[in-house]
Amino acid sequence: MKVALVTGAGQGIGLAIAERLHADGFKVGLVDYNLETAQKAAEKIGADAFAVKADVSKRDDVFEAVDAVVEKFGDLNVIVNNAGLGPTTPIDTITEEQFVQVYGVNVGGVLWGTQAAHQTFKKLGHGGKIINATSQAGVVGNPELALYSGTKFAVRGITQVTARDLAEEGITVNAYAPGIVKTPMMFDIAHKVGQNAGKDDEWGMNQFAKDITLKRLSEPEDVAAAVSFLAGPDSNYITGQNIIVDGGMQFH
Repeated sequence: MKVALVTGAGQGIGLAIAERLHADGFKVGLVDYNLETAQKAAEKIGADAFAVKADVSKRDDVFEAVDAVVEKFGDLNVIVNNAGLGPTTPIDTITEEQFVQVYGVNVGGVLWGTQAAHQTFKKLGHGGKIINATSQAGVVGNPELALYSGTKFAVRGITQVTARDLAEEGITVNAYAPGIVKTPMMFDIAHKVGQNAGKDDEWGMNQFAKDITLKRLSEPEDVAAAVSFLAGPDSNYITGQNIIVDGGMQFH
């Protein structure tokens, strides 16, 4: 049985990914900075789901979390660097503290997860799959999201470089770019955008939803389905790519 580790797996997209990979037959390590949330999620999933606490912006935390999952399940085949923050940041409001926090989680989390997975795959003597979270906001800049969009563009670059660097070791590296997904983080962004314009939450959400070709917001399960493909054998000949799962907001 294969083993996958998902960061930010306590809620939202991360939880949907963990549930889907478990349904696909993976043993799953759920990593989250909130251990209680991750434990509840693991209990909900059932056998072969294991919760670990980590702040992905801290390299040591990520390495320890990966070690804990390997110790628990005896292997690692897939890491999904999913954890992310998406504060609304009109350009003049960005603080140094916010910059460090958002880049620490969204970019640092991907770097440390990639390093830890690479080290682990080498130790275990086999290749594996590294799957990173970008966003449609990492394909085209979104209004008032300079920090978030910037980090997601960075993750696309890291994905391409590491795909080249690790290919000879049988490691593929790909990314998935969600659109407007019904998650707590997205509702928070919509609330702030609405607030800044003196409108309500629904108006805020609509600013994003109006550009979706399929005319509906994404469910977390829509994203998890794409990650399932990237984690499974059907994507073995794909590396360095960013799969956009946004209902047709961006065409590339």
